[in-house]
Amino acid sequence: MTVSAEKYHQLLQNQGFQFCPVDATSNLAILACPIADDQGIIGDLWLFKQSTEAFTKPEIGLVHQVANQCAIAIRQARLYQAAQQQVEELERLNHLKDDFLNTVSHELRTPLTSIRMAIQLLEITLKQPEIVKAKATHYLQILRNECQREMRLINDLLDLARLDANIDPLALTIANLGEWIIPVIEPFTDRICQQQQCLQIAIPPQLPPLETNFSYLERILSELLNNAYKYTPLQGSITISAQATATNLELQVSNSGIEVPEKELNYIFDKFYRIPSNDPWKHGGTGLGLALVKKRVEQIQGTIEVAKKDDAIAFTLHLPWCVA
Repeated sequence: MTVSAEKYHQLLQNQGFQFCPVDATSNLAILACPIADDQGIIGDLWLFKQSTEAFTKPEIGLVHQVANQCAIAIRQARLYQAAQQQVEELERLNHLKDDFLNTVSHELRTPLTSIRMAIQLLEITLKQPEIVKAKATHYLQILRNECQREMRLINDLLDLARLDANIDPLALTIANLGEWIIPVIEPFTDRICQQQQCLQIAIPPQLPPLETNFSYLERILSELLNNAYKYTPLQGSITISAQATATNLELQVSNSGIEVPEKELNYIFDKFYRIPSNDPWKHGGTGLGLALVKKRVEQIQGTIEVAKKDDAIAFTLHLPWCVA
């Protein structure tokens, strides 16, 4: 049986209809009734009966009542489903908040504990003039490192607030990616070697010049590299690659040996999110790094996506050759 578009249009206008199809082999009466409420059409209800007579008014009235009850039931089911999804999302956000508070408390308390210990040891050392220099230098280095750790956390929180407010002007410059990227990568090479990881770079020499905010791009790439070496296991590989399209530069940072459930990829750029139970080197972190990356990418009019590739995870930047 086929029904014309005109008949379906009637249903979409919340109008029922009945008809008897011309068929020599059967005697059918067909009634079509829309399932609708005050928010619109939800579906339609079709009834068939073996008869040459049309549906009676009481029968049509009963079908309309059934359709109304169906509309109420379907709408309530959809509202319940939406409410359940909201509850699950609120539970997830609440978990993120608790995790963030625990993480920040740990990230603040740990450096402060180290600073306090270094100060106490420095005080003891200063009372022993014959061994002051070597130990004092060591304890002062602890103080410097932990102070830098505190400052990084505070700066990340302030940067996130500034990026949300969108108040920083963009300073644009033009550079060749292959030349620019070398000093950005250099600080990571020693750290990657210390963890016996392999760094591979595949940047074509003939890429066109890129106009962007290279300060933002440096921080984006540094965070992606920091994230890669943090989560790449022993003997794993980290790859930086780039390719040109007509409108964009595609810059990718990927690393092997990391297991991330597919559903977790949807949350990886959320504020305070951290990959669960996957920190082989115990570097820690606040979960702000990738949220900052996404914000900075958006500031320079680019996009970023994450995908699984076999046993690797890849972050791909799509950057316009020229920021408008």
